[in-house]
Amino acid sequence: MAAEVRAAKGLRTGWTTGTCASAAAKAAVIGLTTGALPPHVDVALPDRRRVDFCVVSPEPSDPSVAGVVKDAGDDPDVTNGAVITVHARRAGSGCRSDDSVEILAGPGVGTVTLPGLGLAVGSPAVNPVPARMIRQAVREVTDIPVSLTVSVPGGEEMAARTSNERLGIVGGISILGTTGVVRPFSTAAWRASVVQQVQVAAAQGSRALVLSTGGRTDAAAQRLYPTLSPVCFVEVGDFTGIALRKAASLGITAVTFVGMAGKIAKLAAGVMMTHYRRSRVDSQLLAEVAQACGAPSRVVEAATATATARHFAETCMEEGAVAVLEELCARAASNCALHMSASATVTPTVSVVMVDFEGEKVIARA
Repeated sequence: MAAEVRAAKGLRTGWTTGTCASAAAKAAVIGLTTGALPPHVDVALPDRRRVDFCVVSPEPSDPSVAGVVKDAGDDPDVTNGAVITVHARRAGSGCRSDDSVEILAGPGVGTVTLPGLGLAVGSPAVNPVPARMIRQAVREVTDIPVSLTVSVPGGEEMAARTSNERLGIVGGISILGTTGVVRPFSTAAWRASVVQQVQVAAAQGSRALVLSTGGRTDAAAQRLYPTLSPVCFVEVGDFTGIALRKAASLGITAVTFVGMAGKIAKLAAGVMMTHYRRSRVDSQLLAEVAQACGAPSRVVEAATATATARHFAETCMEEGAVAVLEELCARAASNCALHMSASATVTPTVSVVMVDFEGEKVIARA
C-alpha cells in the first residue's frame, strides 16, 4: 500500500491519477519483460520522493496488464477507488514518442478534441507532468520501445462529474497531477481548472465568457444565454479574479458574471477572492448603497442586522428596492472591469446578473 501522508489539520493526502498511472506503467512493463507481475512497485514523485504502491492484476492471465487503485486520501475526488490500469506492449522502431515510450488512451481515459490545454488535439488526456512520470518509471525498468495503453474502468461515467466535456475532453477522465500528491480540498486544483476552462474558450476564438460560482448559478447562466457555446461558461467558484485576469490576458473582452447576492456584494467591495474564510460581506457597504439609493429604512437596517447578504437581498425584494441590488451589480461590474484592465490590451466590458437563491430568477442586473 502507498505510504500514508498527513496534510494540514490531520487530513490524509492521496495520490494523483498521474502517480497511480506511473506505478501501473512500471508494474506492467516489469510484467511484460519478466513474465510476472510484481506485487508492488515504487515510483518517484516530481520532488524526487519515492512512494510504494500495491499492484493489482486486472487480467490474471496477462502479466503485461497492471493496475493501481487510486487513493485520493480525504479529498472528495471522483476518481477515488478507480483502478488506473496500464497494458504494456513492445513497440517497434516506429513508436511515435521521441524517447520510445508511447502513451495511448484506452477505455475510460479521455481524448483531447479542442485546443487550449497544451496537449495536441487527438492525443490522450495525459498531462505533461504525469507523462514524464510514466516515462521515468518505465525507464527504471527497461530501454526497449514500449507502447502503453492507459485505461480506467468506469472512467467515462466519472468524467461526467467533471468539467472535461467543456474542456473538449471526451471518452473519460484526464490523467492529472503536477506534484503527484492530492491535497484534501485543495483550492489549487479548482484554480487550475478555472484557468484551463478560460484557455479552452479563448482557443476556440471566443471573445465572450459567462462566469458563475457553482451549479445553480451555472444552470441559470446557461438558461440566460442559450446560444453561447458550452465552452463559454466557466464555473469559477471563488476564483473570479483569476478568471478575469486570465481572460483579459487571452484577449477576451466581454464577460458576464452570474451570481447570488453574497458573491456580488464582495465583488462590489473590490474583493476578487470570495471564499467565506478569506473575506466577509461588508455590511457597511450594503448600508451605504442602500442609503445612496434612498431605500426604505427597513432595507438600511437589514444591511447590518445579520452577517448575510441573503437577508439584505430578500429585504430589498420585499420592499421593492431593486435599485439597491442593481447598484451592487453595477459596482461589482466596475470592479471586475478594473481588475481585468491590468491585463487587457482592449477595454473590457463586464456585466453582472444577480439571481435568487435557487438560481431560478433574475432579481437584478447591470
